[in-house]
Amino acid sequence: MTTTGLPSPRDGAAGPDLPSGPPPAEPATRPPARDRYFDLLRAVALFRVVLYHLMGWAWLPVVFPSMGVMFALAGNLMARSLKRPAVQVVRGRMRRLLPPLWLLGAIGVTGMLAQGWSPDDDGHPGWWFLHLGFWILPLSDPPYAEGLPGVHGVVGEDWAAELAGPLWYIRAYLWFVLLSPYLLKLLRALPWPTVFSPLVLSAVLQAGWVSLPGERVDSALTDFSTFGACWILGMAHQQGVLKRLPQYVVPSLAPLVAGAGLWYAFRNDFGADHDLDSVPLAQALWSFGTVLLLLHLSPSWTEWPRRLRRWDRLITLLNSRAVTVYLWHNVCILTAATLYDRLWGFETLELNVPWLLESSWPVLLLAWILVAGCVLAFGWMEDLAAKRTPRLWPDGSTGRRRTRRHRAAA
Repeated sequence: MTTTGLPSPRDGAAGPDLPSGPPPAEPATRPPARDRYFDLLRAVALFRVVLYHLMGWAWLPVVFPSMGVMFALAGNLMARSLKRPAVQVVRGRMRRLLPPLWLLGAIGVTGMLAQGWSPDDDGHPGWWFLHLGFWILPLSDPPYAEGLPGVHGVVGEDWAAELAGPLWYIRAYLWFVLLSPYLLKLLRALPWPTVFSPLVLSAVLQAGWVSLPGERVDSALTDFSTFGACWILGMAHQQGVLKRLPQYVVPSLAPLVAGAGLWYAFRNDFGADHDLDSVPLAQALWSFGTVLLLLHLSPSWTEWPRRLRRWDRLITLLNSRAVTVYLWHNVCILTAATLYDRLWGFETLELNVPWLLESSWPVLLLAWILVAGCVLAFGWMEDLAAKRTPRLWPDGSTGRRRTRRHRAAA
């Protein structure tokens, strides 16, 4: 989902003391090198999301707040891209984001309609076509069927709700993209008030001091207040705001902010269900503190450290297909669980290895196999959206082989 601008070639002219003749060829401009540390964070975030949605371990979002990290990385790339005209950048981001969503919607909505769902079932029969438009431009949550029966032995019931589950991230991401040109201007004028403003908004909303008109507005503002500080923090990192701080400030401040988030969580509903998402202010503070520390520690790798080189192809693949993995992973988990449950029909397995049938680890492996299938079946849409040649399995191996051939020829 990354978009990078090309640096402009420097203009040059031959001076009067230079010999006549054709000017020397200018070196070809190169795009900025990928930050492999950011690629690692994005890959870990995606893996953690899938693991959490299957296992449900409440401590996972505390160990690694994936959503805050993903928004921060996207904000960093957005700020770098905004060196070009804002309209061009926003249009490019939307072009990369929306086609994979359209493909998901075309398949999902068709399946819902085939099972008898009607778009006006959500209680707005006169305006259902407007709500259906959110599958095209997700400024709010698109409509979906609830309680649909599954496909026996293949997909579990209420599959449409699982399909639509990740779409809140697409909605929030789109709003952040649209607001980024203005947020960047505010960040340059008032850096730290801009960074902390979403946290202040989160505290105001958590206290109930503002009454919001409708669920759609409430969900949009809650997402902005929860993860907006992480997005702006990523922009601030790219703009060099964090580097202007004394080295001791971030390591001193980040644990205090994150600790305040955990303290507030335990004072509220976190102790009951251990879900940070149930306490948006706690989620906002914990994510902000963790992301602040991760960005401060950023080593900015242009090449992998030796101990991580073995993971290069996997991390490259996850980064190249991040939208596809995120959009389809919930359905893959549901399908994997449904298929694995069919093994209970084999009496030998039920009697001899019930512990294996009850384990979630084989389901996780099967879910990732299905995710890989979705990458093969639908991932090419990300290439088309980015105006690249479609590839089935973009793990970077082709580029490495080409580089080795060029080096050998040289």
